[in-house]
Amino acid sequence: MNRRHALRHIALISGGLALIPSCDFSSDDILAAYKKLKVTTSEKDLLGVVSDTIIPSGEIKGALDIAVPDFILVMVNDCMEESTQARFMDGLRAFPDFAGKNFSKLSTKEREEKVLGGLRLEGENAPEDQKLKDVNFFLATTKRLTIQGYMASEYIQTEVIPYSLIPGAYQGKVLIADIQKPRING
Repeated sequence: MNRRHALRHIALISGGLALIPSCDFSSDDILAAYKKLKVTTSEKDLLGVVSDTIIPSGEIKGALDIAVPDFILVMVNDCMEESTQARFMDGLRAFPDFAGKNFSKLSTKEREEKVLGGLRLEGENAPEDQKLKDVNFFLATTKRLTIQGYMASEYIQTEVIPYSLIPGAYQGKVLIADIQKPRING
């Protein structure tokens, strides 16, 4: 083996080993799609768990299955004022302290109780109470946007409650048991 090749390989390996400690692969990156909110992936995952607690999957898909957390973040990012966005994000960041760090590992019943408890919160004027107000605002906004995003989704509008632009044919004598799916006429 040539000494020059051996020294080059040793230099490359030692240089690579010197760079490894400076690389932090555990960081929580800020998602670029939501520039105004500065949302991290862990916060988006928490929002997904909360929205899935509000509308869980069962016989039909749940909120997490049809990407309702993305809808919520887009609506907050694009349609709300900066003060409202800040309050929403403060509530999202204060929610783990309110519900516990392992909220996603709780049973469905326990998660529902935490969300319902957060929706009933009312604060006074202390700084701790402002966090409770922010959690309440976050949960109320998340609940409203989860329902809105879920009901307006393509899945609901095409498969669960199909939308018909014009009324269908007249059916004078039909048993209610014979009707397959409800139709929403517009």
